[in-house]
Amino acid sequence: MHLSRIPAVAGTYMRSPTFGSLVFKQSWPVNNSLSYTIVRCKHRKSIYKREEAKKLRFYVVTKYVEYLKNFDKVLAKNFPETVQTYRLFIDGTKEFIKDTKEYFRIIRILNTPGKSFANLLRREMELYQQMPKDMKKVAPVLIIFSIPFGSYVILPLAYMFPRYLLCSHFWNLKQKSEYQILSLKDRLTHNRPIFRHLQSQMYFLKPHCLYKSWKEVVGKVGSGVHPTVGEIAKCKQLFMTEPYHLLYLSSNHIVHLLKMHDMSVGIFFRRSRLTERAYILKEMDKAIIREGGVHNLPIDALKKACYIRGLNPTNMKNEEMIKWLTDWIQLSSHVDKDSYSLLLHAPVLLSYNAPSNWMLIYKEKYD
Repeated sequence: MHLSRIPAVAGTYMRSPTFGSLVFKQSWPVNNSLSYTIVRCKHRKSIYKREEAKKLRFYVVTKYVEYLKNFDKVLAKNFPETVQTYRLFIDGTKEFIKDTKEYFRIIRILNTPGKSFANLLRREMELYQQMPKDMKKVAPVLIIFSIPFGSYVILPLAYMFPRYLLCSHFWNLKQKSEYQILSLKDRLTHNRPIFRHLQSQMYFLKPHCLYKSWKEVVGKVGSGVHPTVGEIAKCKQLFMTEPYHLLYLSSNHIVHLLKMHDMSVGIFFRRSRLTERAYILKEMDKAIIREGGVHNLPIDALKKACYIRGLNPTNMKNEEMIKWLTDWIQLSSHVDKDSYSLLLHAPVLLSYNAPSNWMLIYKEKYD
């Protein structure tokens, strides 16, 4: 058998600038003079796969980032009520924490030697008066919310009954207006029982030198008009001793006073708490004067001041609110620590027959 000689194959490995990998260059002699070259590229297919995978990963990551950026918009579009409720709760929590810190700052001021309510602003006094009630009301919700998975239970429940489980920090504007009016309506229902208690003591005042003056005051309130500040202040002495001083009021009378001033009834220290409330009311009146008077109050502050003192500001003109609050502050200026009971009864004496109050209590009748 004749065997032909197979020419030796020579070749070299080199790095391809095109594919970025090793290639094998092989030369084959042809007719002892010509040769041709075969270039073998190793892993060319796998290189394409890696590049495509990189492009795919980049595309997926880009889309994912864009989705996250717009996630709140997607939720707001598909679940508007849920997102609104969640945001309201988060914003409410921030505001609640802010006011809580402010409340404890005010307490530190009051506990500082030489400091008193005279060093506080009207807004700070209002916060000092309101925050303990709000903290007590919201505490169970916040405690349960902090427990693992507790938010899934308490949040829906809280927003099913926001008036009873949450405070104003967590309400929207509509709820704030609605619940404030409902709360005032509940308070105003105690005006009549308090007035009846005042009337019931008239018999024991017959020998008193102020009996005639007081009878005129009570008669005006009972007939649908309001006595003047001067007429009420003239009877101040009746609230400094028996029968209208806090120490001499019946338990039922005290309960109605507490509810009229939006305070918890409780069991202990009822009269002491009412005394403190009267003191704070008087200090708030002084703060209004220090800050420029009733005429300089912003409209929202003016309405809130009327609300705190038992007058429904809804549908009232600014001039009417200013006139009423001016009368209140004038009466407050006649009150001292021995006659705090008079200031506590001022909502009845000054606003019992206010049209806005009557329309709120007997809305169905007016409708």
